[in-house]
Amino acid sequence: MSTPIADLATLLASMEPELHEGTYVYCVAPPGTDGRGLSPVVTVAESEGLTLVLPESQALQAGYPVLFRAAWITLTVHSDLQAVGLTASFAAALGRAGVSCNVVAGAFHDHLFVPVDQADAALSALRALQQEAQAQRPA
Repeated sequence: MSTPIADLATLLASMEPELHEGTYVYCVAPPGTDGRGLSPVVTVAESEGLTLVLPESQALQAGYPVLFRAAWITLTVHSDLQAVGLTASFAAALGRAGVSCNVVAGAFHDHLFVPVDQADAALSALRALQQEAQAQRPA
């Protein structure tokens, strides 16, 4: 297991955004749903229901209404859960590119869900941010 990184300059220079194949969707599972056969990558229990982020084909097969179609990008750097500034930095870069983003922090990586039709623009913005951070690091 790698050591988590908290230093913002190192995080930005080491982000290495990776686009996962496929389309992922946000949907809400009705109360009492039997989730067997589903492979959500994110679940969030809220008072209104269980939010799922899962492959689009699974949501459609289960008959769940799709709330948001997304591309899933993982920042492969092992970010410390107490790091300060990473989310703000990539959110600002994506905002300048006109790309909305829903962020989920895992224990090891940050996961970004962006509009499926803006995946390339998001990757470009993230890679530009990484290259800028790399250029600012001392030799």
